[in-house]
Amino acid sequence: MDGYYAFMLIATAFVLMMTVPALALFYGGMSRSKSVLNMIMMSFVAVALVGIAYVAIGWSMGWSGDGTFFADPFALFFLDGVTTDSYIGVMFQMTFAIITAALISGAVADRMKFSAWVVFVPVWSILVYFPLAHMVFSCTPDSLICGRIGAQDYAGGTAVHINAGVAALVLALVLGKRVGWPKDKMRPHNLTLTMLGAGMLWLGWYGFNVGSIVFADGVYSDEQFFAETGRTFANTTLATMAAILGWLIIERILHGKATSLGAASGIVAGLVAITPAAGAVDIEGAIAIGAIAGAVCAWAVGLKFKFGLDDSLDVVGVHLVGGIVGTVLIGVFSTAEGAGGVDGLLYGGGLGSLGDQALGALVAILYSGILTTVIALAIKFTMGLRIDEDDEVGGIDLAQHGESAYDLHTASFAGAPSTGVLAKSTAPPVAPGTGSSSDKEGASA
Repeated sequence: MDGYYAFMLIATAFVLMMTVPALALFYGGMSRSKSVLNMIMMSFVAVALVGIAYVAIGWSMGWSGDGTFFADPFALFFLDGVTTDSYIGVMFQMTFAIITAALISGAVADRMKFSAWVVFVPVWSILVYFPLAHMVFSCTPDSLICGRIGAQDYAGGTAVHINAGVAALVLALVLGKRVGWPKDKMRPHNLTLTMLGAGMLWLGWYGFNVGSIVFADGVYSDEQFFAETGRTFANTTLATMAAILGWLIIERILHGKATSLGAASGIVAGLVAITPAAGAVDIEGAIAIGAIAGAVCAWAVGLKFKFGLDDSLDVVGVHLVGGIVGTVLIGVFSTAEGAGGVDGLLYGGGLGSLGDQALGALVAILYSGILTTVIALAIKFTMGLRIDEDDEVGGIDLAQHGESAYDLHTASFAGAPSTGVLAKSTAPPVAPGTGSSSDKEGASA
């Protein structure tokens, strides 16, 4: 048991690292130079807001008892009645809640009020994530997705990725397009940060998937435990490798080049897709799911231009699409030797599991979509969701935080103040055609 606690401490730290700094760097690098601090701040503040809310009622809503949608929010209020040796389980599940909310931020880059984000995150977590986590992870007899429907979800394809992807879609639609999109090119300002963030996400994901082995005393022998960890670790690794290749191949076919952004995005697409299936499939199934997810997500991210959806950092194309792919394909590739003990379509199990997986994904889409729409509209028509157009053009970092990520002007002017805020107000205007490429691309946006 001592080994279990040590294992879970490391896994929990890895999952927390997935949000800060990994996701913050991944999204920050994909943002424009005038928006990078705001994007990073959205991840950091999500950690604080969701963490406190989870300890207050999130754990209770998920794990205090049975219920179709959620358990009693106040049965374990602020962990009252939870023994300290159970805290590691609480902290582990808390990190899942944190990253789910933080993932949404990528769809609203450049234009959402920070104050609106601060309100949205805890309200959305309480009304949307905490109930879905109960439906998926508690696996009580009445819990809707795991219990009643019987859908498999090893580590959060529905509760985390489909949920965040749907919420991102709703927020992007309610907020509207960025000024100048899609006419103006709004390229990532620092792909080095994005690649670094993607690598850290891959590392942290081992805590996410391998740490999600659920067992009680006496249920798993040591041999079973090691077999389960080995399967999950290998599947997570190989699916991600296959997704990189799948993404780059489609990117090369569609656009003529294989890019570093494509490789980073392929990493995340593979990790997203294998998350629900990590314990259910064998190595061949993991490679197939990864390759399919990488290819499908690479194609899907381009659809936002066709449909006029300004999903700034492709949350919908990667997390919603990848989450659906991984969740549904369990019904095709799962084996009875896996964690769920169910054979999928290719292993003689028929259409039953495939139907369960599709229904579980549909429930997550509908629940998240309806509730997120209500929350987003309520905030929009009260305090407002979006910053002013002038502030968006000038840069959300300066407008919302009074800071700039890159103090590029002060070194050229003797006596110029050292802070980004004052430097911007005192430095003379930059002549047309000068400055960084990311600034030029975003000048009108």
